[in-house]
Amino acid sequence: MAEGATRRTVLATGAAAVVAPVAACGGGGSTSGGGELGKTSDIPEGGGKIFKDQKVVVTQPKKGDFKAFSAICTHLGCTVSRVADGTIDCPCHGSKFHVADGSVAHGPAKRPLPAKSIKVEGNSIKLT
Repeated sequence: MAEGATRRTVLATGAAAVVAPVAACGGGGSTSGGGELGKTSDIPEGGGKIFKDQKVVVTQPKKGDFKAFSAICTHLGCTVSRVADGTIDCPCHGSKFHVADGSVAHGPAKRPLPAKSIKVEGNSIKLT
């Protein structure tokens, strides 16, 4: 340790160095309302689409029924990578979530994906 530095000072400085890069990884996408995510025709029936910039996944479990969830896995915070076979899948540790309600289909995640508010106007899907 440098002269005059305490263990607490060194630990606090080290923690700040670790935290700062993580905070910078948040990306520039906004999850605030008003912006169009996409068109209803972009969302396959029984599947979904991930909007990485907004960190949202929109699904259509059955024709005309659109749902939205956070695209951030509740296990360790990875971004989900695909929607297939009725589930929203996380690439990091294999968690899967049901497209209909975001509930856990397969762990290690124990909590569902949080729902997001969307509005469908005509063929447009907007985050509210």
